[in-house]
Amino acid sequence: MKKNIIDRGKSVKTTLKILDRDPWLTPYKNYLNLIMDGYRQKKSDLLKKGESLRDFANGHLYFGFHRLDKGWVYREWAPAADSLYLIGDFNNWHPYSHPLKSLGNGTWEIFISENDGLSHGSKVKVLVIHQGQSQDRIPLYTNKVIQDKRTLDFSGQVWSPPKPYEWKYSYRRNSKDPLLIYEAHIGMALEKESIGSYREFAHHVLPRIKKLGYNTLQLMAIMEHPYYGSFGYHVSNFFAASSWFGTPEDLKFLIDSAHGMGIGVIMDLVHSHSVKNFAEGINSFDGTIEQFFHQGHQGYHKLWDSMLFNYGKNEVIHFLLSNIKFWLEEFRFDGFRFDGVTSMIYKDHGLGKVFDNYDKYYSPNTDIDALNYLQLANELIKEINPSAITIAEEVSGFPGMALPIEEGGIGFDYRLAMGMADFWIKALKLKDEDWNMDGLYHELTTHRPGEKRIAYAESHDQSLVGDKTLIFRMADKEMYWHMNRDSENIIIDRAIALHKMIRLITISTGSEGYLNFMGNEFGHPEWIDFPREGNNWSFAHCQRKWSLVDNPLLRYSELNNFDSSMINFIKSNNLMGGEVKCLWIDNNKKIIAFKKNHYLWVFNFHPENSYKKFQLPIHSEGTFQVVLDTDREEFGGFNRIDSKILYKVKYLSKISKDRGIEFYLPCRCGIVFKKVSTNE
Repeated sequence: MKKNIIDRGKSVKTTLKILDRDPWLTPYKNYLNLIMDGYRQKKSDLLKKGESLRDFANGHLYFGFHRLDKGWVYREWAPAADSLYLIGDFNNWHPYSHPLKSLGNGTWEIFISENDGLSHGSKVKVLVIHQGQSQDRIPLYTNKVIQDKRTLDFSGQVWSPPKPYEWKYSYRRNSKDPLLIYEAHIGMALEKESIGSYREFAHHVLPRIKKLGYNTLQLMAIMEHPYYGSFGYHVSNFFAASSWFGTPEDLKFLIDSAHGMGIGVIMDLVHSHSVKNFAEGINSFDGTIEQFFHQGHQGYHKLWDSMLFNYGKNEVIHFLLSNIKFWLEEFRFDGFRFDGVTSMIYKDHGLGKVFDNYDKYYSPNTDIDALNYLQLANELIKEINPSAITIAEEVSGFPGMALPIEEGGIGFDYRLAMGMADFWIKALKLKDEDWNMDGLYHELTTHRPGEKRIAYAESHDQSLVGDKTLIFRMADKEMYWHMNRDSENIIIDRAIALHKMIRLITISTGSEGYLNFMGNEFGHPEWIDFPREGNNWSFAHCQRKWSLVDNPLLRYSELNNFDSSMINFIKSNNLMGGEVKCLWIDNNKKIIAFKKNHYLWVFNFHPENSYKKFQLPIHSEGTFQVVLDTDREEFGGFNRIDSKILYKVKYLSKISKDRGIEFYLPCRCGIVFKKVSTNE
């Protein structure tokens, strides 16, 4: 299975459905079979006869600390270590009083009597000795980490509350419900210059999400990370809920509260890399890099300054799959957004590469081990919770990423449509009259055959310092002075109009899911800048200013009103996904119109030209009525559209055979019509 170069001319019998979906893959069928062979072989290597992946992924149930009748057992995996010693406040950090016994195959164990003082809340580390060198490490499977406020040193903390958390609500996502995701970061979710908590988020932010209409919460930065400013992407302790925001029970309370509101919770899962720190992370835990990571350039991401896993190693797969099962069962997460998939599946991590032909997907640069790991991960998730959601953050467009494994895919439910956000940034750098309607429609509607997408206009990436949100690109400094409702400012008017249109056309053009980042629904001003040395450790830009949207005198509430109406309209009418039929694209008039279900969607992006009697051929009979438009006064518009008018399909001219509707189409406006009756 280590062979990467394939004779593409060699005939291999295959029944993979992915080839039927995309005939351009036919020359690469041998490579596709190699991936599938690797997946089947890896399962065979890992699993005993009759065993499932769910049975296999139990590392967290064996390793780490576990309470027994008369004490505790602690087990560790450190294959290259010469000896291990448990240290902590229970033994005054004595380096050699509690040695672990080797059980073979890299496994170490110690029993600690209840009389030794170890208890729930004890701070612990393990002294690892390798070739005469010793270092205090945080146990690999620790499920809580604590930082000493005086020394800033991190330690593991034994966490086994005498009274387990009592779950109040059960939740299973209905697969027929549209996926409407609210992406959020716990620490910066409150309007205060400090770090917010899990419970504060549950009390103050969850009700906002519920009211807006989103049905899925995507949480960032949940896995423990020593540097707050990493946005949670430099993970140190994979089985520990981040202590920046509270205890594991506090996180369970948040998830339980969301479930009680009918909101599913998915987690930003970082299995693409790990913080390189020795003191806080898992790097060289047993004294060797290769315990978890590749050696050399394949094991280090120079831009992220972090370590990269060796997905071909069975013990690494066991660690990562156990991690997935832990979060699903211990915290009842409803799925995952897998971070950095592109970095995982290419040996050069996809850096600086343009994926403009299929040869770049299938080459010696492709990491088949990583692809097989992702297949196993997706299979495990569905074994545990068939309704769980998996989303791939994958920018190269690797074929089959969001197709079932049995079809020759990698098994994700969705892939992020990352090109959409990039397109909007490029468009906003141009003058409005230079926008290309054909390019816009193509970007929003084109997708890999059979693969579901999560659409979005902007995520947390566009909100970070060094980049700009869409509203800030359009309005910039004018937002500081002209966002009050009685102010007249053409720059703000343009920004508000396009902010709504961009979201409406993005959510409606055929993607099966939609994502918004916390605060962007109301045009949160400025950027996100985590406390760091460069800003004198300030929290001023690491918060959400909810008072802006709550102030009825400001225009933020108008954008919020539109977002809530749009989301609830999409949800109540089940309008995510579906076939999109193009009706009209006019690059000169800046118009795009299409049909989906029994709805017509019409957008006029022209900055000045309105069309009093715009005629839209729709090639069907019926009567239509406006059910949503971006120009309503409560949305910050000019109320130029009368939603009471009924538009009956008719011949559009005496000499034309085209039948359609005629209506007023204002500039910078999006309109949704619904068929309300069939013509006699």
